Amino acid sequence: MITTLLVANRGEIACRVMRTAKALGLTTVAVHSAIDRNARHVREADLAVDLGGAKPADSYLRIDRIIAAAEASGAQAIHPGYGFLSENAGFARAVEQAGLIFLGPPASAIEAMGSKSAAKALMEAAGVPLVPGYHGEAQDADTFRAAAERIGYPVLLKAAAGGGGKGMKVVEREADLAEALASAQREAQSAFGDPRMLVEKYVLKPRHVEIQVFADRHGHCLYLNERDCSIQRRHQKVVEEAPAPGLSPDRRRAMGEAAVKAAQAIGYVGAGTVEFLLDERGDFFFMEMNTRLQVEHPVTEAITGLDLVAWQIRVARGEALPITQEQVPLIGHAIEVRLYAEDPDNGFLPATGTLQLYREPAPGPGRRTDSGVCEGDAVSPFYDPMLAKLVAWGDNREEARLRLLSMLDETAVGGVRTNLAFLRRVLAHPAFAAAELDTGFIPCHEQDLLPPAAELPDAFWQLAAERFLATEPARIRPDDPQAPWQRRDGLRLGMPAHTRLHLNCNGASRVVRLSPRGAGMAGDSCPPDREQARSYKSADAPALDQGDGDVGHTSAPGPDTTPRRSQLAGDQPTGDTVRRLLNAIRQGDTLHVQWHSEWLAVTAFDPIAEVEASHSHHGGLTAPMNGCIVRVLVEVGQQVEAGAALVVLEAMKMEHSIRAPQAGIVKAVYGSDGDMVSEGTALVELEA
Repeated sequence: MITTLLVANRGEIACRVMRTAKALGLTTVAVHSAIDRNARHVREADLAVDLGGAKPADSYLRIDRIIAAAEASGAQAIHPGYGFLSENAGFARAVEQAGLIFLGPPASAIEAMGSKSAAKALMEAAGVPLVPGYHGEAQDADTFRAAAERIGYPVLLKAAAGGGGKGMKVVEREADLAEALASAQREAQSAFGDPRMLVEKYVLKPRHVEIQVFADRHGHCLYLNERDCSIQRRHQKVVEEAPAPGLSPDRRRAMGEAAVKAAQAIGYVGAGTVEFLLDERGDFFFMEMNTRLQVEHPVTEAITGLDLVAWQIRVARGEALPITQEQVPLIGHAIEVRLYAEDPDNGFLPATGTLQLYREPAPGPGRRTDSGVCEGDAVSPFYDPMLAKLVAWGDNREEARLRLLSMLDETAVGGVRTNLAFLRRVLAHPAFAAAELDTGFIPCHEQDLLPPAAELPDAFWQLAAERFLATEPARIRPDDPQAPWQRRDGLRLGMPAHTRLHLNCNGASRVVRLSPRGAGMAGDSCPPDREQARSYKSADAPALDQGDGDVGHTSAPGPDTTPRRSQLAGDQPTGDTVRRLLNAIRQGDTLHVQWHSEWLAVTAFDPIAEVEASHSHHGGLTAPMNGCIVRVLVEVGQQVEAGAALVVLEAMKMEHSIRAPQAGIVKAVYGSDGDMVSEGTALVELEA
């Protein structure tokens, strides 16, 4: 009997599991690290237990503390979510030995399939085609070098005990193998507590198609159709959809039956996913089996109408699967995107900070948002940077695609860089609309998906200035003799005769002048001179007091925004009467503005301080994000070549190398192994 369920995870998946558990009448228990004390999954749980620590190794990977938390809270069962301990056989066994129910497969099944090497051996024995590779026990560099030479470059290093792109490196040449292997092993150890690796041939232009399987304790197993997860960056999925575009019923059946055989061969129980590479000829190759619920399971739920977490709970209670293979639905099409806190313009580096603005799309038919954050939450460097999953369903793929684009347009995030605009460019790309998919989609269309940053045009600055002024809280009393409305120089309601604003946005500064009719003229790029600074007075403009959190639209200024006579008479509008609207949300002293699907933060600045800051010293190589120094690879006085790795930084369970932009001599090193650093902190200083 299960009445209380502990979720041994955090973020979006913990919230999603608890939602179904509560719908089934269960009491939910959250566990959390010290820095996650006020996280959303903790706020939504009925009970919470502090695991302490901050890094996963000190909190969410502590098996003893999680089991102790279950016993202390009275939980009879533990749901592992995905990531962390979800594919750890030792954890599943410890849960069972403690007399608790593990909402996942038996430990023996995790050992058989959780190890990619063991899984490949099983598939080879079953006659399932495999990608050429090495999956042995020897883990020394020489063994991998010999295997790579035999397979042929490029090769793919993969963590044997986990997934999600962690511990995964593409190696193009032998000279890079040793460094890549060491880095992948460290990532695997940090993310999964197991540094073992395998290597296989890197297949060019494949599709990533996976089969959702489900088995009960009565010997029944079925597949719930497939998902296409080909759109990936850094070997992590970004867009997933179901069913896979263009997959024939015969191919679906063949892949599904192969996945079921794999699950039955190891006595599988619960939800699992068998992943395949599908080449251009339609041949498929076994990759791995994930012995857990997948991040992308909502698209399967959307096309089947099933709740997979509810199935997990019922199977754990000993119930049989409620339908047969012939009864599995396949209705319409669903697409999911993962909203990450990351910087697509900077190699998709994870981003950290506080969510000063966070608005999800409106709910409705065919719309679903699974998230693990709220406005005001902090995004830390210790965990996966995913904020939410947006899922759209439609009668067909195009309807789902257009619906998801609308959902992205309604989503607003400020205070942390995200991939929101990038996701919209992917979904809007003609190749994606035509379902021309493979795992190289993003690199192939990089120029379209990751265009160089363009200078913000005058129209943006004008619109932002109008909205900034309109939402400025009133701070001047009407009877103040210095108030602008006591003057006789052409004041208009909500706007003085002439207003000048000094604005910052996206690293650029601009002086914007506004007239009473709303027409403005953006000045030259700043920093301004000191005379301009002295002449600026913040009390020059009265304000419309609309308070914090104001949401509104501002129309683009033009030669004349007054409605024309033809409009008033009901005539057909012309091109010059169509106005562009600007979505803007005011949060305190920051105006968040939506511009080309990107949410930009606009603030007013002090020109004098800006000038002084421009003369400050900015030297050395700095940390691109908050994180922990894993290794310092150089010392003072050392000569390095351009591109040489200087410092290895870990953030959100991934390693990032700080490399020399040019050849030089190391002048200074700031920090040591294990130090926590903030974004912008100087790490190394080079002398040409």
